[in-house]
Amino acid sequence: MASDEVTRSGSLPVRPLGRMRQRMVGLMGPAFVAAVAYVDPGNFATNVESGARFGFLLLWVVLSANVVAMLLQYLSAKLGIATGRSLPELCRDHYPRPVVWALWFQAEIVVIMTDLAEFIGGAVALNLLFGMPMFQGGILIAVASFVVLAIRTARHRRFEAAVTALLAIVVGAFLYATLNADIPLGGLAAGLVPRFDGSASLLLAAGIVGATVMPHAVYLHSALTQERFEGDHGLHRDTLIRVQRMDVVLAMGVAGLVNMAMLVSAASMLRRPGVEPTLHGAYAEFTQVSGALTAMLFAIALLASGLASSSVGVYAGQVVMQGFLRRRIPLPVRRLVAVVPALAVLAFGVDPTHALVLSQVVLSFGIPFALIPLLLLTRRADVMGDWVNRRATTVAAGCATAVIVALNVVLVFLALPSL
Repeated sequence: MASDEVTRSGSLPVRPLGRMRQRMVGLMGPAFVAAVAYVDPGNFATNVESGARFGFLLLWVVLSANVVAMLLQYLSAKLGIATGRSLPELCRDHYPRPVVWALWFQAEIVVIMTDLAEFIGGAVALNLLFGMPMFQGGILIAVASFVVLAIRTARHRRFEAAVTALLAIVVGAFLYATLNADIPLGGLAAGLVPRFDGSASLLLAAGIVGATVMPHAVYLHSALTQERFEGDHGLHRDTLIRVQRMDVVLAMGVAGLVNMAMLVSAASMLRRPGVEPTLHGAYAEFTQVSGALTAMLFAIALLASGLASSSVGVYAGQVVMQGFLRRRIPLPVRRLVAVVPALAVLAFGVDPTHALVLSQVVLSFGIPFALIPLLLLTRRADVMGDWVNRRATTVAAGCATAVIVALNVVLVFLALPSL
């Protein structure tokens, strides 16, 4: 047996420790692509509004939502490694055809709504930075996303590096904003205590969860690990799953800290009478309170978020169609299809904040259709083999799924009358 192969017992072959660590580090990256969905323009909108309206009150919701997302993304990554199949492919294999078609239809709507939010966020950023009209900004975001997707077509690792670099811009911008904010430690600690302040805070909490746990990221992550671990990597699946656990913890930990920094910055600098709790209002107030540099970094972070998440969203759409229907269309074609609804919204002059809220409400409908199949499949030994969920994992994921679904039902019923 060659030295790079795995023994029948599943143990790792003898190899220099440094070489093995190098390979393990090289296999990290899929979680950082999926994590972009957790710092998209929808998160900007909900975190800014939460901080501006309620201060640190809902900081515990942001923390909890990201911890839950960490568990769910890990299950998706493990599913791809254990089965060599993506979540949509496994749904097609194990569920009746009418169910598969229904799952595909709602997943396509999820992807369209995701793209809508990303394009609007990017267009708002260009408007803030350069005064560019929203429609022209949307077109520019579409063109730029083609460039990012072209990088993926050339090489997967370059695509991951490009997306991670855009994520790093978001991290750097909010690290600067947080370090320059006057944060009351008492208020920060109080924000970690679970509580609400009326129905408005409950609605916003549901919106934070809806903007954090993204269905398309759950579909995508299983495909990312599936693609990454095809071929001869010389590592046993147990090791691969451990690598992905570290990848998820690091990537989702970064995304969680960014989301918390968004809310903390907004609570520290925007919570004052007369501040409009919108992206435009936040930009104007950051300029007044902390200076032009902070405001500019906020807009740059929003632009990087919109560009990265729109590219990832189109990639997720490809995974959805290929997995549920065994149909594959070129990514540029999918990009064009996704661009049309977003540009139509921008062309008709729909209020950006209103459109973002609407997109999050629609996305809420898709959450159960991704999380429930993920939970049901990862608990089945005939699907997962030796890597089936432990009972405690299934219980934890089941409780998290139930809470998320319940919160999104609240979001839909409370938000619909105002749309």
